[in-house]
Amino acid sequence: MDAAQDVLSRLVQYSLLEWNDAIKPYGRYRLHDLVGDFASTRLEPAERATAGLRHAQHFASVLRKARDLYLQGGESVKCGLALFDLEWGNIQAGQVWAAARADQDNEAARLCGDYPDAGVYCLDLRQHPRDRIRWLEAALAAARRLKDRAAEGKHLGNLGNRYWELGETRRAIEYHEQALAIGREIGDRRGEGNALGNLGVAYYSLGETRRAIGHHEQRLAIAREAGDRRGEGTALGNLGNAYYDLGEIRRAIELYEQSLAALRETGDRRGEGSMLGNLGSTCYSLGETDRAIDYCEQQLAITREIGDRRGEASALYDLSLALDKLGQRPKAIEHAEAALKIYDQIEAPAAAKVRSQLEQWKA
Repeated sequence: MDAAQDVLSRLVQYSLLEWNDAIKPYGRYRLHDLVGDFASTRLEPAERATAGLRHAQHFASVLRKARDLYLQGGESVKCGLALFDLEWGNIQAGQVWAAARADQDNEAARLCGDYPDAGVYCLDLRQHPRDRIRWLEAALAAARRLKDRAAEGKHLGNLGNRYWELGETRRAIEYHEQALAIGREIGDRRGEGNALGNLGVAYYSLGETRRAIGHHEQRLAIAREAGDRRGEGTALGNLGNAYYDLGEIRRAIELYEQSLAALRETGDRRGEGSMLGNLGSTCYSLGETDRAIDYCEQQLAITREIGDRRGEASALYDLSLALDKLGQRPKAIEHAEAALKIYDQIEAPAAAKVRSQLEQWKA
């Protein structure tokens, strides 16, 4: 280790490597661009292929490390996202390399499937749904080439989620039903539970609330069977949304509070922010405007801390409604415009609702 450090230090001394300790907590070396270009010209085709493979393998492992940090919860969420943000350029390059060779090489195909799966939580917060779809379509083709049914089911479910985010709910359901069939075929209870939960969210979006409840209750049972507290918290929150939609407000609040406790226990900051927002919306509907604002401000702080753009827009819009109710329309408009800007950037269907509200306020 000391010998390697001596070599690295000498290369820095000769300006062949650059050291940056300002990137916290991950100080790192970087090869000077001109040195990289020169080295590239010296590589034989076989050496270039080997270098590309090693680069893609390494940054798939970096992506897994970012995911593992994120899943630890609490402060580790920010560490995982910081690592992801730091290496995002290299992660993209690794995925591009693997995707370009996935139809010819099994190792490249495995890597192509690994990238979106290993990065699922960080990518949810950082990657536009349409870019994510491109990654997932390549991963799905790779999984089918390798006859990896478990991976195929995961990619189908994540594709469904991305189409749901874009408002293509019927198409999302088609993907989730395929994922559910695979989960049941191979006995993957976790995959089955995820597919059921995703179908519940999709049917809720279509106004089929009772049908959504049936799916979420099955999802909840599977999560409890597996001791999956994060999945349990998510299912409880989705059930809360369904009962809120049915006008059973007190039951919804009870479910939201149970969900919030489970998500905080697991350190799921994104889920915690979402449940705080749900509680804020519920308080608003009960006329408890000051309490609603408090919940929404907590949600807004969390979403900005972790870079959850969709959650940030939701919090801003809910805050705008509460502020308007308190007679603060200019401030309400400011918050709604900020929400609309984000929703437009991520192509979220909720943009139409916010735009309509702004038109009413400005009329």
